[in-house]
Amino acid sequence: MRSVIETDALIIGAGPAGLWQAFQLGLQGIRAHIVDALPEAGGQCIELYGDKPIYDIPALPVASGRELVERLLAQLRPMQPAFHFGRLVSQLARRDDERFDVTLDDGMRFVARFVFVAAGVGAFVPRRLMLDEARAFEGRGLLYRAGDLSSLPGERFAVLGDGPEAVDAVVSLARREQASIALVHRRDSFKAEAASVARLRELVAAGRVQLVIGQPVGFDAATDDAARLAALRWLDAEGKVHALAVDRVIALLGISPKLGPIAEWGLALERKQVVVDTASFESNVPGLYAIGDINHYPGKRKLILCGFHEATLAAFAAAQRLRPDERIATLYTTTSDVLQQRLGVGRA
Repeated sequence: MRSVIETDALIIGAGPAGLWQAFQLGLQGIRAHIVDALPEAGGQCIELYGDKPIYDIPALPVASGRELVERLLAQLRPMQPAFHFGRLVSQLARRDDERFDVTLDDGMRFVARFVFVAAGVGAFVPRRLMLDEARAFEGRGLLYRAGDLSSLPGERFAVLGDGPEAVDAVVSLARREQASIALVHRRDSFKAEAASVARLRELVAAGRVQLVIGQPVGFDAATDDAARLAALRWLDAEGKVHALAVDRVIALLGISPKLGPIAEWGLALERKQVVVDTASFESNVPGLYAIGDINHYPGKRKLILCGFHEATLAAFAAAQRLRPDERIATLYTTTSDVLQQRLGVGRA
């Protein structure tokens, strides 16, 4: 049985607001654990506009979503938060001692003094194939994220989807000289950048990529190993089923935000958003805070900048609740020896 992790702060969501929350808690001397359903930090910034420009971050005239996340992670590094990626919170309950029991979907358990919900519009999870046979191959022959394609085992690949991630994955795989690559989609049209689509067309014309216009309908396992994928079955426009020999199927069908079990935590909700007090960004459940796109209050704006502001005030409020007999003063990183030591730039 796994041991329970005790912590002052557990942050749900590793997007920009969640990362800034961990930084602000660190300035208050509170170390945090961060849980996210995605395999890396970034949330919407990475999943929806990783390579697109953002123009409304203070002091950054322009930065891609990925660059913003990288800068936030670099800034956060002195606080040494513990990350738990690829996991969802499945249960949360308030204890008699006013702490929270939190259980993740893989059985990992926490006891947290405070919980900060920074889950955006919900946990981003990949859209899965609605095929009975899909579950048996997930994580092996069937993948829902591209990851590092240069080291992905196998020689025969089928990519499903029509978006930027699918097109870019095909272009990347085509660099592997011995690889056999197919792009499977129900139409001969794609939602990626024009330059990426043009490169895809070149690869198809050169015979490096096979364009399959059809719908996936099933899988065939290898005859010598039921856990190994051998073929993808697909249906053409005339209703005929074909088999495409593959080692790996990479289904890049987009992502879907899931509110998950938040609705069962006794929180006051307004249109699936957590109602908060703007003095502290605390919910109606004492010790549980909500920041970023997941929260609601009069005048709310869904901007990254607003999430930074909310996280800052939430950190001050949590510090005051953690140390009720101490006056939590506003200190400045330019002059405070305490803050500079926490940032690793002051004198020991």
